[in-house]
Amino acid sequence: MKFDRRLFINFDWMLLLVVLGISLIGLLNIYSTGFNQVYAKQEFLYVKQIQWIVIGLVFMTAAFCVDYRFISRYAYLIYGCSIVLLVIVFFYGYATRGSQRWILLGGFSFQPSELVKLTLILALAKYFDHHRRNEFYRLRDLAVPFVITLAPFLLILKQPDLGTAMILLIIFFSLILFIGVHWKSLAWSALVGLVLIPAGWFLLKDYQKDRIMTFVNPESDPLGAGYHVIQSIIAIGSGGMTGKGFLKGTQTQLRFLPERHTDFVFSVFAEEWGFLGGMVLLVLFLSLILWGLKIALHARDYNGTLIAVGITALIFWEVVINIGMVLGILPVVGIPLPFLSYGGSSMVVLMTCVGLLMNVSMRRFILQP
Repeated sequence: MKFDRRLFINFDWMLLLVVLGISLIGLLNIYSTGFNQVYAKQEFLYVKQIQWIVIGLVFMTAAFCVDYRFISRYAYLIYGCSIVLLVIVFFYGYATRGSQRWILLGGFSFQPSELVKLTLILALAKYFDHHRRNEFYRLRDLAVPFVITLAPFLLILKQPDLGTAMILLIIFFSLILFIGVHWKSLAWSALVGLVLIPAGWFLLKDYQKDRIMTFVNPESDPLGAGYHVIQSIIAIGSGGMTGKGFLKGTQTQLRFLPERHTDFVFSVFAEEWGFLGGMVLLVLFLSLILWGLKIALHARDYNGTLIAVGITALIFWEVVINIGMVLGILPVVGIPLPFLSYGGSSMVVLMTCVGLLMNVSMRRFILQP
C-alpha cells in the first residue's frame, strides 16, 4: 500500500488539538481525584491514564495511516472478532462488582464491549453503503442491520452492562435516522418500543431498577441508590460560578463523591472550576462534535460519511448521557465521559475512533483509485 504524502499536508490538526486538550483536562482531573488519598492505587491512577493516552495515540496513528476503505473491506470480519471476544468474556473474563466485562491481556485488563462500539459502526456503515437506496428505508430493509446490532446488545446486556448495551442501540438509531427511514416505520418502531418497555422492566437487575427509581426521586434512598446523584449535585452546585480551585474541591478531596475518577468526573471538574470551567469543557466537546459532522459532510464517499456520523454520534451521546446522569436529569447507567473518565479500553477505542475521523477527513483530498 503506497503512502501519499498529501496525508501529512492535509493533516487535521484542529481535531487532534481538541482531543488532546480534552484529554489533558481529563488527566488533571484524574490527578485531582487521587490527590491526598490514602491508597496508592487511587493516588497514581493518573500515571496509568497517561499510559492509556500514549497507547491510544499509537492506535490513532494506525487508524489514520491505513485507508479507511481498506479497513471497511474487512468490517464484517473485524465485527465478528469483536463478537467472539464478547463470548470469551463469559468463559475467561473476570468479574468486579457483579459484572463480568473484562479480559486480562498481558497484565492489562480490556473491555471488549468498548471495542464493539467501533466495530458496530464499521459494520453498519459497510452494510448501508452496499445497500444504499434512493428512497426511504422501511422496517423490512432494516432487518439485517438490526440483527447486527442485536447480537452484541444481548451479549453485553448479559454481562450485565445496560449503559453500553443502550449505546449500541442509540448508534443504530442515529445511523438509520441519518440514512432516512419512512415515517410509518419510525412510528411502528416507537409503538413497539413503548409496548416492550414494561416487559423490559422485568429483565433488569435489582440494582438497575433501583437506579431508575432513585432517578425519579433520589431522596427516597439518600444513603443507598440515591447517594451518588445527591453527592454529584452537591459537588456541582458548590462549585458556583468560578469553582473552588484545582485540588480544593471538598466533595472530592473528602471522598464524599463516589466513582469520582470514572462516571462522575464531570462533578469533580465542575466543583473545582465552576460553571465557567464547565462551559469551557462543553464548548470543547461541542467543537469536537461539530468538527466530526463537518468531516461527515465533506467525506469523499458515502461509507466515509457513515463512519464519521457513527463516531460523532457515539461521542455526542456519551457526553449527553454522562453529563445528564451526573446532573440528575438522566438515570445512572455507567456511561463514561469521553476522554475524561479513567479507563484504558474507553480511551484506546475513542482515540482509534478519532484516528478514523482523521482518516476520512484527510482522504477527501485524494482521488479515488
